Amino acid sequence: MKALPIVIAALAAFAAVRTRRRRRGRGSSRPRGAVAARLRDANLLGDTGLVAGREIRERVRGRVFRVVTIILFLVVAAVVVIPTLGNGSSETQRVGVVGGSAAFDAGLHELATSVGLSAVVVPAPDWKAARAALVAGRLDVVVDAAGRILVPKPVPPTGTSPTARFALTLASNMGAHRAFARAGLTPAQAAIVARARPVGVESLHPGRKARSTAETTALVGVILIFVVLTQYLTWTLMGVMEEKASRVVEVLLATVRPLQLLAGKLLGIGVVAILQAVALVAFALLVAEAVGSSVVQGASPEVVAAILVWLILGYAFYSWLYAAAGSLAERQDQVQSLALPLSAPLILGYVVSLTGVSSGNASLLVKVLAYLPPTAPFAMPTLVGLGAVTWWQFLLSVLVSLGCTALVALAAARVYRTAVLRTGSRVRLRELLPTFGREASSSAASTSR
Repeated sequence: MKALPIVIAALAAFAAVRTRRRRRGRGSSRPRGAVAARLRDANLLGDTGLVAGREIRERVRGRVFRVVTIILFLVVAAVVVIPTLGNGSSETQRVGVVGGSAAFDAGLHELATSVGLSAVVVPAPDWKAARAALVAGRLDVVVDAAGRILVPKPVPPTGTSPTARFALTLASNMGAHRAFARAGLTPAQAAIVARARPVGVESLHPGRKARSTAETTALVGVILIFVVLTQYLTWTLMGVMEEKASRVVEVLLATVRPLQLLAGKLLGIGVVAILQAVALVAFALLVAEAVGSSVVQGASPEVVAAILVWLILGYAFYSWLYAAAGSLAERQDQVQSLALPLSAPLILGYVVSLTGVSSGNASLLVKVLAYLPPTAPFAMPTLVGLGAVTWWQFLLSVLVSLGCTALVALAAARVYRTAVLRTGSRVRLRELLPTFGREASSSAASTSR
């Protein structure tokens, strides 16, 4: 009798398990096509959206993506933080003065200000006490009215540390005053000579003005566009090639049309690329705000908008080309020969635009490349940063890029549809020309009918 409750509990648990299994069996007996249809109906982009979601999940979960993202975040943090490491208490020089005066102390403050520093004058009773304070680290420099200067470590003539800059400037100034005294100049005459300024030097060509905030933003943007495009376009090419080599694409094409599969793949990779770029920019702004860095402060909004627009347009144009190239290969050793001609205009636009924004001069070559879709993603942000383009010229370049992207997408889709199921040997471009000819003639015939 004591075992009866245990038996009843066991039977109840067994019945509950059987009931749950039956419910699962009924749910799994639902046709897969009906489930897929419901998922497609729930997705606004249909099959293309499903493929894009699959691509996003695969890329984000991949180890390569995580490692590359961590490296990029570390690089951004280093770029933002390192310039601030030199700023701190070392910019204030603690100067021990032996036998000084009010005028001498005022001169020390003036010298420190001239080299971008500040001085804290600490009177010392004698040279021995000042030397002891320097050894103990309570002072940075020791000087006396007789012209002696003492520092903890040797100062090279080209030293750039705060102590070196202050000591070298102090030594030059005190040497000049000593020369004035030996020349017999009165204090008034010595002051006139000390205030002498160099005469201006004219040049035939105008000098390079200081780089503006817009130019700096454009410079960083050109580098960011090149890094993101290079990384994700390579992923696109390799991804298409691997799906073809592993025959995964044959399974996918059984339920999805080639154009939907290709568009979904490119859309998914593009979303990951944009999200990573936005995350890097947001991370840079947060780190700069936290450490007080001025590297990314004051970024030009119009240049940032132009960089984002052309990052999207550049990926949209090149992704179709790289995907079509990936469908032509089925082994990794064939990737280099296909990627090299595609990367040539990328490198050309990057080098020319980087040179232009670095020099601050919008050359004729940069202006021409700004209207060619393969190089516009680099040249047009450069012109925006240099202030050498109007709004209608920017819009014209965008429209030209969109039109060319549509034509490239049609051609890439045809190449992909023809070559992605061809295995055993690499598909040659000349083998695709008859295909284009047949499709063009068939479309013309249908139009005439």
